[in-house]
Amino acid sequence: MADELELLRCADPVPPDGPHYGDGPLDHNAERRLEQLLRDGRGRPFGRLRQRLLPGPGWPRLAWGLLATAVVAALTLTFVLSGPSATPAVAAPRPLVIESGFTAVPLDRLADRAAAAAGADDAPRLRKGTHVQSWSLGMSDDKPPITLPEERIVRWHADDSHTELVVATDPRHPGRPVLSDEGGEPHPVDDGHVLLDRTYPPSWSDAPPQSPPPRDPARLRAYLTQAQFSGTPLTTPELLDATATLLDHWTLGAQESAALARLLARAEGLRPAGQVTDRLGRRGQAYVNDSRGLRRMLIMDPATGAVLGLESTLTEPEPAYGVEEGDVMSYSAWMR
Repeated sequence: MADELELLRCADPVPPDGPHYGDGPLDHNAERRLEQLLRDGRGRPFGRLRQRLLPGPGWPRLAWGLLATAVVAALTLTFVLSGPSATPAVAAPRPLVIESGFTAVPLDRLADRAAAAAGADDAPRLRKGTHVQSWSLGMSDDKPPITLPEERIVRWHADDSHTELVVATDPRHPGRPVLSDEGGEPHPVDDGHVLLDRTYPPSWSDAPPQSPPPRDPARLRAYLTQAQFSGTPLTTPELLDATATLLDHWTLGAQESAALARLLARAEGLRPAGQVTDRLGRRGQAYVNDSRGLRRMLIMDPATGAVLGLESTLTEPEPAYGVEEGDVMSYSAWMR
């Protein structure tokens, strides 16, 4: 999928270092280019086109598409008049790209590294709670898909109470507005806009994924199976989904990461793909599984075997929802 934001940036008639930026009128060239941005391919203003097509009740899908166009046009104006720092992250992220020139590390070798790292005196320890940056594709059969970037921090306290903070933000475009569907309709919000800030009373459970994960691969598989409410052995796609569930509840220590790496090394159809740089700028080893029109890419720390991220990408188009092959359905990047 083409990155519409990059196209908008290239079309910006007012560079941030231009002489008229921020404190004066546009020059003639900038005014001409701005006028071109606000017209359709036939030279007609978008506003007139919208007025001609929106009145009738028989145009719900078209009306939503035009509304989305109007939102992009409005956001383009925000960018033109306020500079690059105000550009919202409208477009979906592109799939991560395997970097050439690097040898793929087999998962069993990475599991050995994880086991060695777990023996260090200063090895990280298990902590309940999570810190995750995520991108998810919101889809509807009558609205175009939009990508919603969020950051979520969950912290547990000594009395078994916990706090959850969720903000709308996209580290690919720091400081710029992003899209949110808060309230049921997509709209731009400021970077760091708080979607949820709540403290929950003390609670405790001995059932996965609330209970601490074990450090043995076989017991960890049983734990993840129970966490997914499955009475049958997990397939590799289900195992990867269960891994995401685990990491959305726990920040793993080195020993738990070693057990998870060993368990993943035994999974069928999870093949080494090579080195990638994730969306937080971290280098990792990628492992890929294809199943039923979806490619899942697991990103792991090459030195410690800790899971850094998980990306799900379409391998088949879904025209009914306006998504194409290669579109990123979801992405999570976990941090300590």
